[in-house]
Amino acid sequence: MLQRIKIVLVFITLIGAIVGSLAARELPTVFELDQGYINGFVAAQAEEGKAEAGKTEKVFGFLGVPYAAPPVGELRWRAPQAAPRFPIVPYEAVAPGPHCMQPDYPAASFYPSTKGERNEDCLYLNIWSAASSPRDRRPVMVWIHGGALTRGTGANAVYDGVALAKKGAVVVTVNYRLGVFGYFAHEELTNESSKQLGEGGHRGASGNYGVLDQIAALEWVKSNISAFGGDPDNVTIFGESAGSWSVNALQATPLAKGLFHRVIGQSGGVFRAMQKLRESDDDDKSAHQAGADLAADLGITDSATALADLRALPAQTLLDAASKPGAFSTSPIVDGWVFPAEIREIFANGHQADVPVMIGSNADEMTSLSGRLRPTNLTMLKTILSQQLGDATDKVLAAYGASTDDHAQDAFLGILRDEVFTRQMRLWARAMETVDSEAYLYYFTRVPMHPERDNYGAYHAAEIAYAFDNLEALPYEHESTDFRLEQEMSDLWLQFARTGRPSAPGLPEWPPYSEGQNYLELGDTIRLGTGLCKSECDVLDSVSGATSRK
Repeated sequence: MLQRIKIVLVFITLIGAIVGSLAARELPTVFELDQGYINGFVAAQAEEGKAEAGKTEKVFGFLGVPYAAPPVGELRWRAPQAAPRFPIVPYEAVAPGPHCMQPDYPAASFYPSTKGERNEDCLYLNIWSAASSPRDRRPVMVWIHGGALTRGTGANAVYDGVALAKKGAVVVTVNYRLGVFGYFAHEELTNESSKQLGEGGHRGASGNYGVLDQIAALEWVKSNISAFGGDPDNVTIFGESAGSWSVNALQATPLAKGLFHRVIGQSGGVFRAMQKLRESDDDDKSAHQAGADLAADLGITDSATALADLRALPAQTLLDAASKPGAFSTSPIVDGWVFPAEIREIFANGHQADVPVMIGSNADEMTSLSGRLRPTNLTMLKTILSQQLGDATDKVLAAYGASTDDHAQDAFLGILRDEVFTRQMRLWARAMETVDSEAYLYYFTRVPMHPERDNYGAYHAAEIAYAFDNLEALPYEHESTDFRLEQEMSDLWLQFARTGRPSAPGLPEWPPYSEGQNYLELGDTIRLGTGLCKSECDVLDSVSGATSRK
């Protein structure tokens, strides 16, 4: 027995020496994280003799790195738990983890469904770095993907971090629980969490598990990113659509303060009424009731066994039930813990994280989101709008110049664009007046060379590939204007991540929004503007009850 122990100790010492030797040689070979040793791969390498002066020839990738324990079995609908340690053999981070459970997009959708395995065991992140040493302390950019909080993955090819890593960032993309797995609340889950205080429980609340996953990923980054040459004291969170909702929410929640230092929000904010966990004075259904209704649809009504029965359901059964029209609505919840109040109220009171934000939206957001069923005449448009606007319908139509049938479709797309996107980003920029940090507003107007560019214009998500310097990931050709804008935008994104102020050589100085409602148009050329869609958004403000400013 003593001899066996000696052999094991010698073996462990030998492995440690090998790992130490490899780690000393080059950043990405083998090194130690909180969970143990990890191994990456060369994601990109310059051709021999063609590396740019002063830049590394290699970008290293680390894909499918677990940042939390698999949220399966008893961990379904629990706050994320610490990831298990790796065995003594280094973890091979060479392939993305499974996508989180999600339905396909409808067959007619503009957006393709994700390809690959889908599993509840999906809390993985991906890292790209061109640092040569853990001492490099490069700016870190953590991407939260979009997809309405119901679809998507951090492993989308457009989000590949090689190009931004070449420019000097350490890039991280994250998976988080989606749909019913990430945002389901139930009274029995709330009761369960009340019993777990002091054990990593979530403080007498339920729902918001997707938000808690994002926070856990940021905590992982804070603890481990220096090993990849990243600076844990200079972290930018950025995301588009539901990813932008998410970074807006992360700026609001007190649980994420100190985990990031800049925010980039692309087409999405949560400055609207939010669902409440418990019954409230308004007429909206509480999250508890919504959870009970879905459980009842699944035949689960006994409170004594509800959690065990719900957790015993196959993931696909749960997904199918929640994906039926009207069965489940996915959104952040005012739960008293992750969100002690509505996000708009948190910002209004100056309780958000006081960090710089760079935010904006696109000129034709709704072309790819509204489908082909658009009003073709004023009568149809008025019928649609009056259901939401009532007596204010004519006032809104006048603001958008909808006076003939020929104007109906453009007015429809413009009203939806501004209400869902332009106005939300303006509200976010204005809400930053309650803290010291600045807001920078942009407006993306470049029409990519999509085969149906005349129909889609500067569509929702069109700017992502430019910001990531990844136009080559798109399945169509581009013009020189696109490649120039790609370089300019990715430079702006990275410079903001470095310093909190977006700038790039040869571009106009981008002043904060507060200095006259400034914004930067990102189009065929880059130029400054003021008062983005002001008259239209002012009317929408007045209709919604918001305070309109001059």
